[in-house]
Amino acid sequence: MRSDACGLDELMTPCRGLDEARTRLVMRNNWASRWTAAWQVNGAKVVWPVRDLAAVPVLSSKPVRTFTWRTKQNHRPGLEFLVSTGRMHGFESLEERAALLALDFMTVIEVLPQPFTLSFEHVDGHAGHTPDFLAMMGDGSHWLLDVRPAGLIGVMDAVKFAASREVAAACGWRYSVIPGWRPHVLPGMDALSAQRRPLTDPLGCQPALLTAAANGPVAFGELVEATRFPAVGRAHAVHLLWHRRLGFDLGRPLGDSSLVWPAGWTGSW
Repeated sequence: MRSDACGLDELMTPCRGLDEARTRLVMRNNWASRWTAAWQVNGAKVVWPVRDLAAVPVLSSKPVRTFTWRTKQNHRPGLEFLVSTGRMHGFESLEERAALLALDFMTVIEVLPQPFTLSFEHVDGHAGHTPDFLAMMGDGSHWLLDVRPAGLIGVMDAVKFAASREVAAACGWRYSVIPGWRPHVLPGMDALSAQRRPLTDPLGCQPALLTAAANGPVAFGELVEATRFPAVGRAHAVHLLWHRRLGFDLGRPLGDSSLVWPAGWTGSW
């Protein structure tokens, strides 16, 4: 799993059961006119039919649900700083915090938590659902995300996720449920994030690292030895890995024996 070239969908484990849950949705010919999404825009609640969501001023909207902290609550809300956006973003659980970290690693342009509340129809009546994040990616696409550990996805949860997937498709957005992460991905991103903020480089470590890796894969331990001060070079190597100017196999633990290559490397191994 190349850290310099992988996408968000390659980092997460797949979520199954949405196709079956979709059969419980009521989707007659005019469903996109009947289903609605409520947003907070300029301090007011505004409701759009799903068919018109492409016209929503996403960047002017605010979360439809506030983040609260109280004693004895069962989840862990908080704020996570993203280098990509330069500000804090709210999350409602540690699983959502991990999703924000992954989005930051993908160099997301903007993230809106709790973007809208969807009202939709299913075979047993009406239901509502607020997706966890709407992310604007670097390629200009929008990615609607729900975060729920696989073991906690109930039957109605799957129906809500299936409805969100249909809404995203109608808008030309991507949609994913994040039920977990592939082995070693989350610890790897967490380790790299320690050096994600801007670093000054008066010792010229980063040019030395990029030069040492230019001819192909080199062991991480050997790479940092190519700098004048390896202890400092190690921090800059992690920084370059986070910003995807260097790459390694994110599906394995990062150590001194891990192979590191320049971003976009296409040579022989």
